[in-house]
Amino acid sequence: MLLACVIAPNLAVNLVSSSATLNQLAALAGWGLVLLTMGATPVNWRTGPAVWALLLLLAAAWVSYFWAGLPMSLLLSYSGLLGAALLLLMLGQGLGSGPRQAGFKALCWGLLWAGLMGAVVSVVQVFAPDWAGEVWIARSDIPGRALGNLRQPNHLASSLIWACVAAVYLAEQRALVTQRRSSAIWLLPAVLLVLVFGLVLSASRGGMAMLGVLLLWVLLDRCISRPTRLAVLMTPLMLGLGWAAMSLWSQLGEHQFSAASRLAEGASSPKRLQYLACAWELLKQHPWTGVGWGEFNFALTMTPMPGRPNSFVDHTHNLLMQILVELGWPAGLLVLGLLAAALKRAFQLGRNETAPSEALLRHAALMLVCLILLQGLLEFQLWYAYFLLPAAFAFGMALAPPSPSPESAERKPARTRPLPLLGFLMVALSVLVFFDYLRVVAITVQPPNGMSLLDRITQAQQRSIFFSHQADYAASTFLLPGPEALDAARRSAHNVSDESTLIAWANSLVVSGDADRARYVVQRLREFNLPRTREWLAECERIAPDAKVRPYQCDAPRRQYSYREMR
Repeated sequence: MLLACVIAPNLAVNLVSSSATLNQLAALAGWGLVLLTMGATPVNWRTGPAVWALLLLLAAAWVSYFWAGLPMSLLLSYSGLLGAALLLLMLGQGLGSGPRQAGFKALCWGLLWAGLMGAVVSVVQVFAPDWAGEVWIARSDIPGRALGNLRQPNHLASSLIWACVAAVYLAEQRALVTQRRSSAIWLLPAVLLVLVFGLVLSASRGGMAMLGVLLLWVLLDRCISRPTRLAVLMTPLMLGLGWAAMSLWSQLGEHQFSAASRLAEGASSPKRLQYLACAWELLKQHPWTGVGWGEFNFALTMTPMPGRPNSFVDHTHNLLMQILVELGWPAGLLVLGLLAAALKRAFQLGRNETAPSEALLRHAALMLVCLILLQGLLEFQLWYAYFLLPAAFAFGMALAPPSPSPESAERKPARTRPLPLLGFLMVALSVLVFFDYLRVVAITVQPPNGMSLLDRITQAQQRSIFFSHQADYAASTFLLPGPEALDAARRSAHNVSDESTLIAWANSLVVSGDADRARYVVQRLREFNLPRTREWLAECERIAPDAKVRPYQCDAPRRQYSYREMR
């Protein structure tokens, strides 16, 4: 469990810039090793609302492949991630009381160490940035702000908040106590102080808001003892002291404290509101079917949207809106209704539990899930394996039926020999994906065999199973405009679009004889109002309106196209 929870969010090595692929593969391999260690642990496999919700999302990915043209590489990625989450969800809710207690305790140790390591990384990134490299500790490109090794301050904050929940649970289980009884008094406050200071350095407004949710939990949960409650109630003071210390430090020297300027922007984020507004507009245009699972980026880029933000995004930064806009109202509300029913069921099980240790486990597990879901209203953490898989396992434990129950008495738990086999398959899959990923890495990192860039791109397109869409991006921008570059641009746009892709797409459309669609792409590109686009279109201002020969990008399209016509 330490391998599954600690290495994945704290792995700094990236073979390609701004990629979390290795972190996700580490999470997948780590959880596979967890299953390998479980041997023949008895498990009662059960369905339920949460299981059906994940199955519907898994089916939505396949529907998007056949209906919306989702590339096979993206379909396999979504299927693998959702399939692993489904397995861990069913495992968590099928474990008996003893294995469940041991498993959750191990999970909390993993989350706690992940948070503590993230706090250490934060301190280095802010106070000793010269120590950071790209092997053990990632460099922060924002002076005075910690990004963690995931290079995402909000992801760092999620890890720190999870670690706080884990510390509370372990303190209540007396797992944080050493042989000296006096350690029980100061150890939890010391751990929380480190985690909260890391939260200050992250400057994450969402993370600080989640600290308030943590306070509400310990105030209302009767299973938490008074010393633990007092320690958690001290966290606002810790936050204030950390803030004051950082402000003083920045004033005493030529240092930057990014959190101060970050919070000066206010509680809301203008760009996030723009993302939501664009998603709402798409939902109004496609209320019944949505735009297709994984198609938000493609649909948003290819739909006229005058008030769009000047950045390319593939997430709405809101879990509820993401599901609704990609699945439509009927299927989206069904999935969200199933998740809401599962949350209600987990809450009722925790409230009705009579055994104190079981009640605390259910409460802490549900808190882990609720915190990441609440942060999902502002971010997209659950699209990454290092958050999704622990959350699914914890959710399963919160949904486990009370033991003993009539159902468990009638049905004897099966000896789950498939568990080690499934674990082996998860580890083997992560290794397979890693070597497949190297085919795409070879595009940007010159291999020792001296293969030309064109050959590397072509090889990645033809042989890569899970990352061919990334090879298509390279092909669309490297190949000369034409049919091959056009097909590559269309496929890669299902994953992510940017200026280079759209310009290459438009040029390839013109060469392929479809100038009107090319002008439509240029029209969409104009809405982003980016520097490179303005430079590319500047020549239109120097040409007379009645000139006989005008570049194609200077004229408007004759008609509007739906995003489906651009696939």
